[in-house]
Amino acid sequence: MQVESSLLVETPELMAARIFRELKPRTDLPVIRVEFRAFTNLSSRIRLRDGRIIIRISDLLRDAPEPVIEALIGILIAKLYRRPIPAEHQVRYREFVNGETIRQELSEVRQTRGRKQLESPGGLHFDLDEVFDTVNAEHFGGTISRPRLGWSRQRARTLLGQYDPHHHTIVLSRVLDHARVPRVVVDFVMYHEMLHIQIPVEQRGSRRSIHPPEFRAAERRFPAYAEVKAFLKRLHGVLR
Repeated sequence: MQVESSLLVETPELMAARIFRELKPRTDLPVIRVEFRAFTNLSSRIRLRDGRIIIRISDLLRDAPEPVIEALIGILIAKLYRRPIPAEHQVRYREFVNGETIRQELSEVRQTRGRKQLESPGGLHFDLDEVFDTVNAEHFGGTISRPRLGWSRQRARTLLGQYDPHHHTIVLSRVLDHARVPRVVVDFVMYHEMLHIQIPVEQRGSRRSIHPPEFRAAERRFPAYAEVKAFLKRLHGVLR
């Protein structure tokens, strides 16, 4: 009996098993589970626990073409075992997720699935409302519309600031709300995030540039740019 080709669909688990065998042919195949989760972004995760591989993929990709899912799984498994990521996987996945359709879906999901978790803009040493107003007046001529402002709940030392365009929110890391942090440093981090409001992400083929040349040039025009960058390099030591 001939089976219709449309029924011969490779599940994500079988896809992952095939990719694993290609990458590690002499290693016993572990149990592999692939889950689609309701994330607020396109982040996907992989972990090896108790001899089992668990792959979690954003549900926004549930209906993606099989080659795209295969590319993503290939990228994740290569990262798990610290192997080179095949260039064709990177190109195929990047072209899909940077397409207009998936970007629009992602924007809609981010607007409906929860809001950014942040604390009041009033800190122990700096008030972000006042910081925003000062930076807006001095560097943007007061033209930037006020976003939702707040300090992060955690004292993040790597992500010092973030602008979320979907909720028009700027969050600064609470680690900056410290007596040893100069006000000009807080102003600069706010300035950087406000530039994201003024200068949109640039699309270059299949690549998205969050900090295009125009952004970097504007960033360097901040009067105390060199001073702030030097301080941020030694931030961890200053705040010990």
